[in-house]
Amino acid sequence: MSEKKHQTQLTLVLPKPNQCLLNTLGAKLARIDGYRPMKATALSPGKVLDISLQAPIDRLAITRALSSHKVDFCLSGSKHRRKKLLICDMDSTLIGQECIDELAGFAGVGAYVAEITERAMRGELDFEAALDERVGLLKGLPLSELERCFAERIRLNPGAKTLAATMRKAGAKTVIVSGGFTFFTARVAKQAGFASHFANTLLDDGQTLTGKVARPILGREAKLQTLLRESAQVGGPDMAVAIGDGANDLAMIQRAGLGIAYHAKPIVAKAAHCAINHTDLTTALYFQGFCDDEFVR
Repeated sequence: MSEKKHQTQLTLVLPKPNQCLLNTLGAKLARIDGYRPMKATALSPGKVLDISLQAPIDRLAITRALSSHKVDFCLSGSKHRRKKLLICDMDSTLIGQECIDELAGFAGVGAYVAEITERAMRGELDFEAALDERVGLLKGLPLSELERCFAERIRLNPGAKTLAATMRKAGAKTVIVSGGFTFFTARVAKQAGFASHFANTLLDDGQTLTGKVARPILGREAKLQTLLRESAQVGGPDMAVAIGDGANDLAMIQRAGLGIAYHAKPIVAKAAHCAINHTDLTTALYFQGFCDDEFVR
């Protein structure tokens, strides 16, 4: 087996350029047993350093060395770094909000629904049961309020458009898969530049919501199946990067070739291959070896 196949890439991403801090982090990493760097490339001057290592290294040791600094990092193999499928959660990932919580605010039950959402995303509640309960509280909400909610409340997270556009230019499929609702995923997909989207469907009587959601409900297992189906044409799940924040994203994040926890709940951050906690969604590009000059902004 060639030496190249043994290489591990360590990517460090800072919130903003700070060469002095990158130097400090390099010195800390040098004290880790087995840390054997061969080459370091600046993917973004003073902000992102991509380091080729001669051998795998313990992720926990890296975490400990970097824990006192605001830096996101990823350990990945040098083979197939650039993925052919980008599959993303929507709520609290591509956008900064939970759509059902925002709708609940228009229905006058915002605080109660937000508490259920938080527990469901931490994996403390059955997703389907929690969704049914929350949607039930939206019964009678005029459809016009959905349009108002999207216009007034829903905003893309920083880097979402650049992430999608850059991966599209590189030949990747771009997919949103959400436990939220098609009303919102259709609009977010168009706004962010994703080619396709999958989510749950809110039922209505032509004027108001009925308080029901169409079956089958798209939850954790359905997200995994979407990953498997959408990646089948591009070489399988190893060729996918999956990004999410909640417990229902866990299965697809673990199965993807690169699974990223984005400002995620602890259960997700612990299981993901890497995490984005201090930077924006463009970090998912740096983790794949893209440099600033390749970004489509």
